[in-house]
Amino acid sequence: MAKRNLLLRKRLFCGFLGLACLSLASTFTSTQIHAQSAPPSSPLAQLRLRIVSAPSATHHAAPAVALTPNPTLTFQPHGHYTLLQKNRTFVPHLQIIPVGTVVQFPNADPFFHNVFSLFDGKRFDLGLYEAGSSKSVTFSREGVSYIFCNIHPEMSAVVLALSTPLYAVADANDAFLLAAIPPGDYTLHLWVEGIPQSVTDPLTRVVHLPGRTVDLGTINLTPAPAANPHTNKFGNPYDPTAKPPYDH
Repeated sequence: MAKRNLLLRKRLFCGFLGLACLSLASTFTSTQIHAQSAPPSSPLAQLRLRIVSAPSATHHAAPAVALTPNPTLTFQPHGHYTLLQKNRTFVPHLQIIPVGTVVQFPNADPFFHNVFSLFDGKRFDLGLYEAGSSKSVTFSREGVSYIFCNIHPEMSAVVLALSTPLYAVADANDAFLLAAIPPGDYTLHLWVEGIPQSVTDPLTRVVHLPGRTVDLGTINLTPAPAANPHTNKFGNPYDPTAKPPYDH
């Protein structure tokens, strides 16, 4: 439990402002691609790369890549967005959404939850709510929100709110393929679950994408220093002996 909580605390926001995002969570095993289509007559570009970070004994780190297009492309919602609470787990662990999206937080457990986030992306506290009920949050600003439960310290999720549609999810080998990109100049940013922004920011670069495949090769990241476990919504450590009367 201590290792799990330590890893949750180590998740840091790493430069998604104004970005198109390519993002991975430990629960994802296949590549997912979302890209803005160019007119049929335009040659389209592809971007390939791989991110390697130090392995963890308990968790597969989540590398992500972001491209800033100019001009910015519109990111339209792809349906309804939900972070289900089931078996003291958020499903999915990672949710990528357009800025301004409403995310539902249904409680499918037979006991109370108290979902909150006190990080830079979206700060909120949904309070206690019972089994079978649901609450919602509008993610009105761009950035990353780390989601926790004030009752169950083992619960965590990440919501990435983006303003552009260029993002993908890496495969099991931490490899990325972002396809159907309109040719042009982009700024490449990295975000890795468990790696501080101070490590990923120096890797930001300008990338020119012509109407063909560009392979950036492998990017190796320095291991992150140890961090403290995340706290509850009051900024205090969780009590490992506490057993709330409304919990099972």
